[in-house]
Amino acid sequence: MNPLDGFGMDTITLSGSLEAKLAAMKGAGFMQVMLMARDLVGHPGGVSGAVAAVRASGLRPTGFQVLRDFEGLSGHLHAYKVDIAKSMLEMCAATGSPVLLACSSTSRHASQDPEDLARDLRKLAMLAVPLGIRVAYEGLSWGRTVHEFTTAWDVICRADCPNLGIGLDSFHIFAAKTPLDALLEIDPARIFLVQLSDFMWQETPTFEERMTTARTFRVFPGEGVHSEQLAGLVLQLERIGYCGDYSFEVFNDDYQQLPLEIVAERARRSALWLSEDVLHRAAPLPAWTRPQ
Repeated sequence: MNPLDGFGMDTITLSGSLEAKLAAMKGAGFMQVMLMARDLVGHPGGVSGAVAAVRASGLRPTGFQVLRDFEGLSGHLHAYKVDIAKSMLEMCAATGSPVLLACSSTSRHASQDPEDLARDLRKLAMLAVPLGIRVAYEGLSWGRTVHEFTTAWDVICRADCPNLGIGLDSFHIFAAKTPLDALLEIDPARIFLVQLSDFMWQETPTFEERMTTARTFRVFPGEGVHSEQLAGLVLQLERIGYCGDYSFEVFNDDYQQLPLEIVAERARRSALWLSEDVLHRAAPLPAWTRPQ
């Protein structure tokens, strides 16, 4: 078993062209990639060129991000966001990504009624059905109404669509200080995406500080001050029966100024720490040691 199986990187973590990012991930031993819409629309060859690059890399898409501020709107704002969602879903399907990530709304124009939020997420999930895409709904730690995974899960349950599940992000869990025991309430089969990162300070007391840290100074698992909590999160997910992928979503301005190979190697060390030291996944024995 490859110790990096089940781990991948988000393209947002690296600088440079899409092809360079994919090559650095592959060179570090990763076999999957979390894509962003900007990877496609900003590619010199357009969407088709970006899709061709992903396919040529041999990396498996973990998912596609990110649809923002979708739920809870009405009138012309709702119609506008539905149109945006349709385009996002088409790009998601073109890359072969199985999951579209949708983040909880931060808009002051959005309803705070959980039934309204559930209704709109149900519509989004239904739009994804013909394309064979699942929707992972994630609670941003600065979301207007939904800013913890517990509240996100409540809305998901209200929507009651089999292809609508939850997206978990360790940064938002630690920033909001949501107890890990709350994961026991979630159906592991409905966890569609898990993104991992850490950061360098214990407290993010305001929404503004959370946003600034999240968008500029995350670090890889094992590099920050929440290593023990992060290990506990991964172990708790394994205990409840989660058997999906983990992707490193590390927004870091310093990493954007480093060579791709150096950042990818840091990610590799993080994946090895989680796989071998935390999860104790056995590495395969060399061929010469196996009994004949």
